[in-house]
Amino acid sequence: MLVVLAPLAVTVFYLFAIAKDQYATTFGFAIRSENTSMASNLLGGLASLSGASSSSDTEILYEFIQSRALVEEVQQELDIARLYSEPKTDPYFAYHEGGSIEELVGYWQKMVHVSHAASSSSGLLEITVKAFQPEDALNIANAIVASSTEMINRLSSVARDDATRYAREDLDLALDRLKTAREALTRFRSTNRIIDPSASLEGQLGLLNSLEARLADAIIQQNVLLQTAQENDPRVVQLRNQIPVIQRLIEGERRKFGLGSDPSAAPSSDNDAEIDTGSVPDGEDYSKIVGEFERLSVDVEYARQSYIAAQTAMDSAIAEAQRKSRYLATYAPPALPSSPEYPRRMQLSLMTAAFLTLLWSVGVLIYYSLRDRR
Repeated sequence: MLVVLAPLAVTVFYLFAIAKDQYATTFGFAIRSENTSMASNLLGGLASLSGASSSSDTEILYEFIQSRALVEEVQQELDIARLYSEPKTDPYFAYHEGGSIEELVGYWQKMVHVSHAASSSSGLLEITVKAFQPEDALNIANAIVASSTEMINRLSSVARDDATRYAREDLDLALDRLKTAREALTRFRSTNRIIDPSASLEGQLGLLNSLEARLADAIIQQNVLLQTAQENDPRVVQLRNQIPVIQRLIEGERRKFGLGSDPSAAPSSDNDAEIDTGSVPDGEDYSKIVGEFERLSVDVEYARQSYIAAQTAMDSAIAEAQRKSRYLATYAPPALPSSPEYPRRMQLSLMTAAFLTLLWSVGVLIYYSLRDRR
């Protein structure tokens, strides 16, 4: 009477007379991952467009639905503490408003049940949400779906950022290198007043060849005249004066190319002037200028190729990150419950009766065992 019947009577009375009805809505979703094939793989056949995500994503979502973070989000949106404390006459199943957030999280885990559908490896989650009003159960379920979708989107965004971060850093470094190389080449052109040393070199070579041809022509004319004219002939004297001048001009042009002195050239005179092309600064020669220009050009080309490679790697990283994006697929959306399912009064009554009977039986066995030992 005291151990079984009286507690069982109190429990049955509470369940059937005091406990409030609870409505439940059940829904399910899974995390899917896009894995579209690249264009280069299309010739090999069609790849899978989408597939189930890894079990780690499902476990993350499993823990998130029962976490304090989600409870705080839903509390701010729906004030679940007030919704769950509405039945004031049900002190056991209702929430006691005014409790701490930890108490609310504990009560949430009683009212929101998360389980793996089919098998733990399927990646499907099934969630059952209970509330004292059918509209509240539906609203809470929709809030869970919205918050879970936002969380998965954040995970995908973080994964995309991680996948492209290093490629973006390499691209920025390659861009800075390209800018530095181009600025150095621009300063070189501004300092030497030369756009393209190769074009200027061709002009200088043409001038040098013209002077050498002029010198050869003057020497030939002089030798021809000496065969028929005297040494003091004005024509011979004029050619004899032209030849040293042309030789000094050639020597000056050769020095610009860094070719050194010509032993056959006549000594220079202060009264003789060299041809000023205006394309090479004083004290510089074309070998140094062209060498510096080629070095800077190689730096620019290398930086340009590095930038192109970094840009290609960045595009590939973005495409790869987009192909591996994850999303929440709801295969069974929440619906408005039409009839209460909880608390399961008959089941709880039978469980209570079985437990109390077992407790009484153990007590009786202990009592008779102790009495027989005496």
